[in-house]
Amino acid sequence: MKLLIIDDEPHIRHMMRLTLEAAGYAIDEAADGQAGLDRFGDGSGYDAVVLDQRMPGLDGLETLRRIKDRAPHSCVLMVTAFASIELAVDAMRLGATDFLRKPMTPETLRGAVAAALAGKTTLRTPGRLPADRPAGSMDITVLTMNGFQILRTDAARPSQPEHAFRVKHVADATEFTVTVSIDPEAVDRVARLTHRRLDPASAFWRLQAERLLSAYVWSEGSGPPDGRLTVRDVSPEDLDVAARWDDA
Repeated sequence: MKLLIIDDEPHIRHMMRLTLEAAGYAIDEAADGQAGLDRFGDGSGYDAVVLDQRMPGLDGLETLRRIKDRAPHSCVLMVTAFASIELAVDAMRLGATDFLRKPMTPETLRGAVAAALAGKTTLRTPGRLPADRPAGSMDITVLTMNGFQILRTDAARPSQPEHAFRVKHVADATEFTVTVSIDPEAVDRVARLTHRRLDPASAFWRLQAERLLSAYVWSEGSGPPDGRLTVRDVSPEDLDVAARWDDA
């Protein structure tokens, strides 16, 4: 498989090249977004792109946008030292396949690339999402974060407001289950502020559960020790989403 690394820091590119070549990948490099786009062409020569988020000139998100304009099904792993889960959501909306935090170990990089490539064919809606799609409403069955795959399992039931996910660490092929509960007080707060009561088993709360788990894996690089998390609140932006949510 052939990968393209786009990063403005020579020592980072060198480290990633050595790491990924040792894992059997062929590597091309580019030092900025425009040079990366010139090498990328129509994307047919690459199985995946490892793309830095913060670069002079074209930043990572704009480079990602242009890559997806050219090749909507391309596999792009976003690398960043500065990101929050909000950036990950923005990158996901543009079609990023995985997200990796700097600094990274060689094992983490290899695992993240393997996770991105493994998840490449599992997206229901590969490529960029429509611009008018509500933030956070991605229809994705496998989400990859920091070298972990997050896979939905069974949907919650009204009598059991919990959402279960399987989490796989691609680097060592370990797999575990995380159950995310929805706090009744969070449900009540959303109902008060939006004048709509969304059932804890609904797709809106499943999305909240998925985002909480994604944020945990993003920040901690592991799953919760006891395999459980609880959604206790939603952001103001998600209140706006809840106000117009349609599960139909």
